[in-house]
Amino acid sequence: MSDDRIDVLFVCVHNAGRSVAAKVLFNDSATRLGLGLRSESAGTIPSEQVNPSVKRVLESFNLDTSNEAPKLLTDSMLASEPRIVTLGCNADAEACPAINFADVDDWDLPDPSEMADDEEIVALIHEIARRVNALIREMSTESA
Repeated sequence: MSDDRIDVLFVCVHNAGRSVAAKVLFNDSATRLGLGLRSESAGTIPSEQVNPSVKRVLESFNLDTSNEAPKLLTDSMLASEPRIVTLGCNADAEACPAINFADVDDWDLPDPSEMADDEEIVALIHEIARRVNALIREMSTESA
């Protein structure tokens, strides 16, 4: 598998919470299942850092976030024509124009930066994991 190929691109405005969590969860699950699938995440207006609460919760589930940093969505990320999943961009289509790409799935999920405590973020991470696992099942069935 080429490191340049991206099968799924998770996009949100700041690439600091939801999209990072989706990427980490997707890549961890795909690797554990022995699938040759790879995801990346990016934002249209990237933050300075990954949301510390999201990072802490992911790490509490033994998921490695050490290499995660918000990234700007680029044309090179789109070069392998990945499946695009936006996370909450329906609420902010102006700041997240990726919603206007063809064949975009939007997972309308709340922004963790607006959450009061880790308990809410844990619930969000569980919901993202549920959706990521469904996506992996769908993609592995399509490629079979």
